[in-house]
Amino acid sequence: MKVKSTVILIVLSSLFFNNPLSAQTISKEELTYLTSDWQGERFPDGRPKIPDNLLERAKHIMIDDAWSVLKNEGYVNQFEGNWKSVNDMPMTGRAMTAVYLPSRPDLEKHIKDRGAKQGRKGNTNAWPIDILTKGDLYVADAFGKISGGGIMGATLANSIISKSGNGVVFDGAARDLQELRQIKGFNAVVRDFHPSYTEEMVLQGLNTPIRIGRAVVLPGDLVIVQPEGVLFVPAHLAEQVVSTSEFVIRKDKFGFEMVRTGKYSTGEIDSQWPDQIKSDFLKWLEKHPELGKMTRPELDKVMSKRTW
Repeated sequence: MKVKSTVILIVLSSLFFNNPLSAQTISKEELTYLTSDWQGERFPDGRPKIPDNLLERAKHIMIDDAWSVLKNEGYVNQFEGNWKSVNDMPMTGRAMTAVYLPSRPDLEKHIKDRGAKQGRKGNTNAWPIDILTKGDLYVADAFGKISGGGIMGATLANSIISKSGNGVVFDGAARDLQELRQIKGFNAVVRDFHPSYTEEMVLQGLNTPIRIGRAVVLPGDLVIVQPEGVLFVPAHLAEQVVSTSEFVIRKDKFGFEMVRTGKYSTGEIDSQWPDQIKSDFLKWLEKHPELGKMTRPELDKVMSKRTW
């Protein structure tokens, strides 16, 4: 039994730490395994590569509808609220994750020494930014630290948006609020703002599963940021979540019109639909091509799981 346990530990160590291309990451093989429900394209590091057009579509859905789809599938730990933001601009992107720890001299020395050998420059809070790509949304667990927890200021924010075209979600703090507000197209949701810079904390993990408040985040998740908070959608459910949420928007517009005209009551619209309402909905949808198309089998499928 002891020999078997030793073998297991060696295998796990090789999966998590023997990646010569990056510091404190899990390997491409392990990340692919953890996100194996995703069957689409991947980045070279193993992250699921949700298509750009799906990121764009996700900007126009409602976060409460998306949350309901996840809950129906048993994913109940994907939302976190209670943020402060640079502005109220919604964001969507593919999660690029990082996790920070309070500083400990021996650990920090080893992490920085290894980073230097890998060619990494600057303090560890700059390292995640160096690997951002277009469409990424930088998500960091900074253990909620405020004073001394500003892992981003205006300089790093400019680098972030130039590399990703996106913003950040930090379970921690940011600084330079007035300057951040002047960066066109940039948003950050954080626990708070504080004038201090990064102190007594070190980057420990990069592109690894992390916890943001009560939510679990895997690299490559679809991140949806709206005024209510942040939703982390597993990559393999992104298409289902977005398409179902798009349907709910169509259903609501149809329902509003039917209730106003008196054709159907709110009780009828907010229940499972009989054949007649389904037929009327599809006829109505043909008159509104801007809302997209839908077949009867697609309608039956999405209605079968209705709890919204």
